[in-house]
Amino acid sequence: MRQGVYRLPDDIARRVRLGHPWVFRDALGARKVSAAGGTLVDLVSSSGAFIARGYADEEHAIAIRIMSRDASERVHPGAGAVAKRFERAVKLRWEVLGAHRPTALRLFSGENEGLPGVTVDRYGEFVVAQWLSSGALAWRDELLEAISATVSPRGIYEQKRVRSLGGQAAPEPAVKVFGEEAPLEIVVEEDGCRFGVDVTAPLGVGFFPDMRLGRDAVARRAADRRVLNLFSYTGAFSVRAAKAGASEIVSVDTSAKVHARARRNFELSDLDPNRNELITADAMKTLERFADRKRSFDLVVCDPPTFSHGAGKPFSATSDLGELAAACAAVLVPGGLLAFATNAAKLSPADVDRALAEGASNSGNELRIIERHSLPADFPVSPGFPEGNYLKFVLAVKV
Repeated sequence: MRQGVYRLPDDIARRVRLGHPWVFRDALGARKVSAAGGTLVDLVSSSGAFIARGYADEEHAIAIRIMSRDASERVHPGAGAVAKRFERAVKLRWEVLGAHRPTALRLFSGENEGLPGVTVDRYGEFVVAQWLSSGALAWRDELLEAISATVSPRGIYEQKRVRSLGGQAAPEPAVKVFGEEAPLEIVVEEDGCRFGVDVTAPLGVGFFPDMRLGRDAVARRAADRRVLNLFSYTGAFSVRAAKAGASEIVSVDTSAKVHARARRNFELSDLDPNRNELITADAMKTLERFADRKRSFDLVVCDPPTFSHGAGKPFSATSDLGELAAACAAVLVPGGLLAFATNAAKLSPADVDRALAEGASNSGNELRIIERHSLPADFPVSPGFPEGNYLKFVLAVKV
């Protein structure tokens, strides 16, 4: 093959045609990607027919990320294609979310909207661009100019979270690249509740816009219920439950620091932080202790991280969800609700259902799923990219 052209196996070629934005290094066989990061390369079928054009990433397991499936489209940096795609993405949000759109939302999902390896989120009047691939930085200036022109933020921050072939370095804080310095605490709103976020924080701003529909589901069911929020982080589920009239709230997390931020979110939402019982401990050990003491709840929220190496034994969503579901079911009253979620891209909705079934069976309980949610409208997903639909939220009743 000539320089800058890579032939794909038929199965990989079909996936790319259908909208998948990635070509992994292993899919190219013995041939190595020699192009420098950000260089545009062409992908062709086994017969030599054009399939797509993408940029090379010399430092990542994903060797090529797709920019276009149109051979005539000009997508090189500065050509304006990325700016148009960002403008189109914002227009879509304004149309589907309407005038009362949330103040914390995703403006651009690069894997699904034309610049893989990039996400752009808005928090109040500030914007955070995350770079997940060094190759995408070739379009940095074009994207930042488009952000400024399209949404006129007070400031733009960017964070580089590039994972190399050798692993992933510790996340760096986001830094200002345009406009004003952001205050240490930006307040965003959701359905009458307020949350403080820090757009410079290296490990996350403290609030997840993608879980909006799950929080809505919990808030609709929380009135007069005793609520247990596991892996509670900065307390977003707890705040929404309290605002909806929960009779009791217990939040469990291994970090006392995030509990302090949860108290602050209660205060910002004009709620008494003392209504939220804070437990700094491992979730599984806490569930076991509650079960031993016959302490039960009407609604359990369980949104674990994909991986955890905190207190207690290491947790992996791909292998430990069933055990976690069993422990949750054990502290639910009959008729109680389990709000069970994971953002593990490798797990399908069927995998989550299986974990709930195994957990219920192993604990001698029965669960019935009554509600499901995934990503909200500001997180659009290409139908050819199932990994993009990473969030699974299930509401089940204990019968």
